[in-house]
Amino acid sequence: MTAASTPKGERRRQALVVAAARLLAEGGFESIRHRAVAERAELPLASTTYYFDSLDDLIAAAVEHEAQEELEEGRRRLTELTDAHADTMIELMLDLLLGPRSGNGGAEQVLLRYERLVGSPRRPHLAPLMRELSAQLHDLLAEVLARCGRDLDRKHLLELIMLVDGAVVNALIESDPDPRATARRVLRAQLL
Repeated sequence: MTAASTPKGERRRQALVVAAARLLAEGGFESIRHRAVAERAELPLASTTYYFDSLDDLIAAAVEHEAQEELEEGRRRLTELTDAHADTMIELMLDLLLGPRSGNGGAEQVLLRYERLVGSPRRPHLAPLMRELSAQLHDLLAEVLARCGRDLDRKHLLELIMLVDGAVVNALIESDPDPRATARRVLRAQLL
């Protein structure tokens, strides 16, 4: 029996993952350090190396946790929708692509998200996980689009995502305080 397979061990491991995911969302990959994660989880420093073989393993667990939470929230919202109004679907798509809404357009949160996405290829251990999470995201986006009567094949879905990504990156370069509004305009122009 491993330490994490006991109820106490699993709670501690999960607390470390959640703490690392929050640090990742707040400050990117560089914010995840053994000491910072242990302090955020209110656990001893040694627990990070006890429950994870390496910092890379902890980072991967944090990335997966954060992405799965967002995907689950997206699935939940999709099943609860009573109408398939295009604006509602666009907002759900924006939450899935840019992260949940936050105050003032969330430029900082969007920037951090894109920094993580662009920075993940520098961490080869994340590549298989990122491909898996991307496939799940694409499947959910296809479901959202189908729900509002837009059945796009995979090629067109990827082109739509690329348009949003390009618009967001350009908005960030221009220091636009609301890159989400830019992405919304692109989606509306393509889908309505």
